[in-house]
Amino acid sequence: MSDTALGAQAGTGQPAATQPSLNRVMGPWLLLLFIVGDILGTGIYALTGQVANQVGGVVWLPFLVAFAVAMVTAFSYLELVTKYPQAAGAALYTHKAFGVHFITFIVAFAVMCSGITSASTASRAFAANMSSAFGLGLSGGWGITLIGLGFMALVAVVNLRGVGESVKANVVLTCVELTGLLIIITIGMMAIAAGQGDVSRVMQFKATADGGVFWPVIAATTLAFFAMVGFEDSVNMAEETKDPSRIFPKILLAGLFITGVIYVLVSISAITLVPPEQLGEGETPLLKVVQAGAPNFPIWIFGFITMFAVANSALINMLMASRLVYGMSREHVLPPILGKVHATRRTPYIAIGFTSLLAFALITFVGEVPALGGTTALLLLCVFTVVNIAVLVLRKDAVDHQHFRTPTLLPIVGAISCAFLAGPWTGRASVQYTIAGVLIGVGVLLWFVTVIVNRKTGTARSDPLMEDIGGRGPVN
Repeated sequence: MSDTALGAQAGTGQPAATQPSLNRVMGPWLLLLFIVGDILGTGIYALTGQVANQVGGVVWLPFLVAFAVAMVTAFSYLELVTKYPQAAGAALYTHKAFGVHFITFIVAFAVMCSGITSASTASRAFAANMSSAFGLGLSGGWGITLIGLGFMALVAVVNLRGVGESVKANVVLTCVELTGLLIIITIGMMAIAAGQGDVSRVMQFKATADGGVFWPVIAATTLAFFAMVGFEDSVNMAEETKDPSRIFPKILLAGLFITGVIYVLVSISAITLVPPEQLGEGETPLLKVVQAGAPNFPIWIFGFITMFAVANSALINMLMASRLVYGMSREHVLPPILGKVHATRRTPYIAIGFTSLLAFALITFVGEVPALGGTTALLLLCVFTVVNIAVLVLRKDAVDHQHFRTPTLLPIVGAISCAFLAGPWTGRASVQYTIAGVLIGVGVLLWFVTVIVNRKTGTARSDPLMEDIGGRGPVN
């Protein structure tokens, strides 16, 4: 089925030729910076101390395990995004593999919520760091909330301006957050070379009642995994990337490798200079590393860097969420109005407004960084399990262009490992399941609303579009 035919049947009521398309502005370097900038950010800046609380000095190990799980799943994403270079990501792959509207919607909703939850968490972290940098003394309450809401409104404006402007902002912010982490690595390496700190801590496990190390590492990995998510956001930018089938494999794997190395080096530097029990206190673990290794370094500068690092996470997650809503609207999983593209800016402006409103609600009413970060990881681990299975199911679906093919063993390992890390046996906090359950409950309610809208507009399950993209035949 051609792309023109696909667009004509997208529920807009107009031929595809009259619909403005998304602008392909992202080349290899912009895509690499997008991926690196999306993975780096709130997770490593905020969660290093909490990981240390779980495992002690081997704080680098959970990040390494999380990197391995993410890398295996990335191979599945690579096969699918080069096979189906469209904007809807995991939800599109789920629909092609299983052809069940309800499953598609829940996957789409889970991914969207993970992005918005992550962005909302980052906005609150931005507000807290802004309070510290300017000496505002806001420890919580409405002060932090109002700053977070204002910041999220600014993110929406940048998003509305267009992906070109958004990605340019991402380039600047990625350079800023990379600088912050390189400062930590440099301080750590210089301290080690000068004989400061305690390098032996990097191999010390936290003592447990039974003396075991496996489950503490697994529990810490469920936290560290939040720092590795973000690579999957890039597949939702496929329609705005130049020649995605060719450049995605090497760029995505390079981005993951770069961030994995940075995380391990940051973890080693941090634990060498600050004991794990001290690193785990408060919400600014890397600031303690700077104070311990370079007491003369202007702390306010690092506070600014941290503030902009989490800002980058918010921007990219909101880009992903709005493009996902846009893509799913085109496939009749969400109402067609959410798929409208601005005639001059060529951005999905209705989807941007919708996702921004959801973020405002989360910033105002939902709780702390650890709970929301853990919920983000939980939702995505469930989605990754489905995506790894979808790769195997879609092997029977042929397309008329060359694409990446991952070794069959990797999706199997990916599905098992992601499902394992999502389970309650890992020691994951119960509040994360509560938040996820409430979000999925909202999704089920929206599903019924969408079914009613589709029936009224004549785009119910019998729509021929669903027969073509529901895993029953090639889309191209």
